[in-house]
Amino acid sequence: MEQENNRYRELGDFLKIRRMRVLPSQVGLPSGIRRRTPGLRREEVAQLAGISITWYTWLEQGRPIRVSTSIIESLARVLLLDDQERNHLYSLAQQPAPVILPSCPAVVSPTIQHVLNNLVLCPAFVMDRRWNVVAWNRAAVLVFGDYAKMNARERNIVWMMFTNPEYQQLFIDWALHAQGTLARFRSACGQYIEDPWITGFLSDLRKKSAQFDLWWSRHDVQSNSEIQKKLNHPTAGTLVFEFCSLDLSDHTGSLIINTPLQEEESIEKMKSLLGQW
Repeated sequence: MEQENNRYRELGDFLKIRRMRVLPSQVGLPSGIRRRTPGLRREEVAQLAGISITWYTWLEQGRPIRVSTSIIESLARVLLLDDQERNHLYSLAQQPAPVILPSCPAVVSPTIQHVLNNLVLCPAFVMDRRWNVVAWNRAAVLVFGDYAKMNARERNIVWMMFTNPEYQQLFIDWALHAQGTLARFRSACGQYIEDPWITGFLSDLRKKSAQFDLWWSRHDVQSNSEIQKKLNHPTAGTLVFEFCSLDLSDHTGSLIINTPLQEEESIEKMKSLLGQW
């Protein structure tokens, strides 16, 4: 019992110290109000986290209260906890911390971009852990579309596959490729299924695409294997590529390379496309 009481006191002290470190301006509150103590007030934390002031006060006082994961997430958000602090909060509350999808840089290094640029005949791009396209080469734009004219959501591979008509029309057997894309995405992101970005993305896409909603409910999974891809390009006609996915050394994403094959004169067609740039 004494050990359990120590845990509750530790939880309360941790919340109090972290509360005192957050400036009101950091959470959108006016900073001109005179304050007896630094940081946020208890009632401000409670209001921002969506819990009662009494209940939060009891938490800081070390009372034996069970804390749900939703409240832990709200407190971690309000107190601006980093990943290590957030995991510590879960530990003190005796709750398993959900696995969160690691954040990835919005741009790639000059070295990776140089690699992309030198894959001249191969439509290639880098997608992050959320399957957003974050870098690409000229060949990829000519085949798949101008990523620079898309917003971050529209550049997501899964989103494109199920919501972009022009992208869908590229695939001769769209249903086969769409189901494969969905299954590989599910395999890759399964461990992050509680991540707020994943849950929000899936909710939005299920509303946007009835086909995605139907197939997602089947719970199909598939490894990220090497496959061939046959496309029907509006200008070049049929193009056949060998698809390859390589994990980046810093684990921030994958390099996707589509190598044109001799079949359907795909190499010559890619050369012709690049000449029209």
